[in-house]
Amino acid sequence: MSATPTPSSHSHQAARPPTPELDRLTLGFVPLLDAALLVIAREHGFFSEQGLDVTLSRENAWSTLRDKVAAGLLDGAQMLAPMPLAMSLGLERAPCDTLAPITLSRNGNALVLSSTLAEAGKVTLGDAPRASALALARGLGGQPARRRPRLAMVYPFSCQHYQLRDWLTLGGLDPEHDVELVVLPPPRLAAALEAGEIDGFCAGEPWGSLAQFRHAGRIVATGAQLWPEAPEKVLGVTRSWARRYPATLAALIRSLMAASRWLAAAPAHRRQALRWLALPPYLDRSVNHLDDLPLDSAPIHQRLYGDGVLRPDIEAMGRVAEALSRHLAGRGRQLDIGTLHECYAPVHFDAAMHH
Repeated sequence: MSATPTPSSHSHQAARPPTPELDRLTLGFVPLLDAALLVIAREHGFFSEQGLDVTLSRENAWSTLRDKVAAGLLDGAQMLAPMPLAMSLGLERAPCDTLAPITLSRNGNALVLSSTLAEAGKVTLGDAPRASALALARGLGGQPARRRPRLAMVYPFSCQHYQLRDWLTLGGLDPEHDVELVVLPPPRLAAALEAGEIDGFCAGEPWGSLAQFRHAGRIVATGAQLWPEAPEKVLGVTRSWARRYPATLAALIRSLMAASRWLAAAPAHRRQALRWLALPPYLDRSVNHLDDLPLDSAPIHQRLYGDGVLRPDIEAMGRVAEALSRHLAGRGRQLDIGTLHECYAPVHFDAAMHH
């Protein structure tokens, strides 16, 4: 005859999170500083504490990462904040319902001009991005006829693309006619600027500060100035994956929250995180110019910790939704508000953290 559980033992069992359905999984990332929480969770052991054996797969292009998640070759991935919505809407590929159950970072982007272009227009970083954009416009207006400046962004449906367009518009420049916009993977940007293949770019760190460190370019504005506190990267998983593996998803969320809290606890933890990021499988030599992991410091103001930072927030996605809505309108489409709310609902986050 089995013993009847005591109230204390019953409540203890009820509080224990369900066992993850998967014990091994692969998550994709692009080499950027805001992949830090994924790297910390693996290297410090926060994933393993939740019963997960996670492999991190470096993907150098956002389109490759997107397609691997959609095809089930990756269980999930660090994604640009607009990407789950763009995937769900079928932009640039077949529709694939995708969710963003936790935010990985806010802010973090730098707008960089080549040293030649910045000096010609006397374009500098200031408190108001309008001033730097107007300086660029004046510099372009005072130059003899030449090819339009070629400015790169990392993916068409990205905060980098939309922030770059917003910045140009502040200076009275038409993104469609006054410049040439091209797409390049983040790891190629600094080298492309050095080689003269592009005249500037908007990207997440460390690529902007690396270009400036190499004297190839100058940071002239930041995403934090243009869209303060906007979500920049998220964890993305397909809706079907989330439905099939809810306990695994919850364990992922708890692991990343633990990594975020550890990062916030001490300056020494930020230095250790940078050492992990500098390992060859992650960002390797691209972070050698950094002495510390620069979090919430001028001018980038990247944020990777704080419960309010990581919890999905529909209102915080407002600038992203507005920009994507304009993008869709140019294609004769309207933004589906229901899909927006489904992509960035905090339901999975709240369920995971309840345990």
